[in-house]
Amino acid sequence: MPELAPLDIAGRIPRLREQLPVEGCDALVVTDVVNIRYLTGFTGSAGWLLVTTDGATFVTDGRYRDQAAEQLEGAGVDAQRVIATDQGAAMAALRSAGRGLARIGLEADDVSWSQQRRFAHDTFSWAHLVPTDGVVLRQRAVKDEGEIARLEHAASIADAALADVRHRLHDGLTERQFRRELEDAMADHGADAPSFETIVGSGPNGAKPHARPTDRVIGSSSGGELVVLDFGATYDGYHSDMTRTLVVGEASETQQRMLDVVRRSQAAGVAAVRAGTRCVDVDRTCREVIDDAGWGDAFIHGTGHGIGLVIHEEPRLSSVSNDVLAPGQCVTVEPGVYLPEHGGVRVEDSVVVTAAGCRHLTRSPYE
Repeated sequence: MPELAPLDIAGRIPRLREQLPVEGCDALVVTDVVNIRYLTGFTGSAGWLLVTTDGATFVTDGRYRDQAAEQLEGAGVDAQRVIATDQGAAMAALRSAGRGLARIGLEADDVSWSQQRRFAHDTFSWAHLVPTDGVVLRQRAVKDEGEIARLEHAASIADAALADVRHRLHDGLTERQFRRELEDAMADHGADAPSFETIVGSGPNGAKPHARPTDRVIGSSSGGELVVLDFGATYDGYHSDMTRTLVVGEASETQQRMLDVVRRSQAAGVAAVRAGTRCVDVDRTCREVIDDAGWGDAFIHGTGHGIGLVIHEEPRLSSVSNDVLAPGQCVTVEPGVYLPEHGGVRVEDSVVVTAAGCRHLTRSPYE
């Protein structure tokens, strides 16, 4: 395991606690397992976390008795731990921890209708329940030094894997076979898993932004062929994301123009990334280059997104985003042009936002 900067997990619950009055809450029940991991270091699949203005209670089941103790103590998290025998016991533990609190927040995007009814009519029947929107997600958007180090290492794994296998695009593999070799190479370089389902879109399949690999043989077109590779590695929970569009054979005049336009668009977007810039303005910068080339209608997705413990996080770089970039955020910039008769082109890098601009996490060559 490489020597990376430590994660500042112990400081996260205190920072969340500062937001409770802003949300009009005396406490927040965290049910999203990714948010629980972020706040506590716990990587299990079941748990509840109640954060109050002066304490925290973490509840899980017997499968995670030892793991919860090791991970919370290892992260320096100050929370009462409760091991429940079943869900009824878990709810009883939360009820006890929340007794006397007047306003208890729930994660509105994670709590189901049935869970809300259970909380309202049983677990916290005396309290007013407050639906909160993205309280932990906004905190997660700005990465600490340890998080950035893990994102950068995950990106370096993906870079190394592509360097190992890119020559295989010329060897008559199917899209599925190339995906397997690329993912195996990431594992060989230390990835815990792929960040998401790897996209290998060759020829006409590349004109589908989220094409799933098929048994189509790469390079089977009569002329040159564009191949869209969108992939990433996960390391210690953190996800990288990169897209390269490579050419098998000789690119046609239109295909080469697509490559040139998208690369200019992506470079302009990366140059626009800096703290204080509106995400909608980065999106507009990318789109203006493609609009000027006459292909605005062929840019059919958002420009980028945050990365972290999941592959799509805040902030969002799109034409409808209200987000403003801040130092320490890690985002992708990934414009594209998709023409079924010629294929698709997408170029994507992950970068860290700084006060002066941004720093690349992905470093694979574009050609």
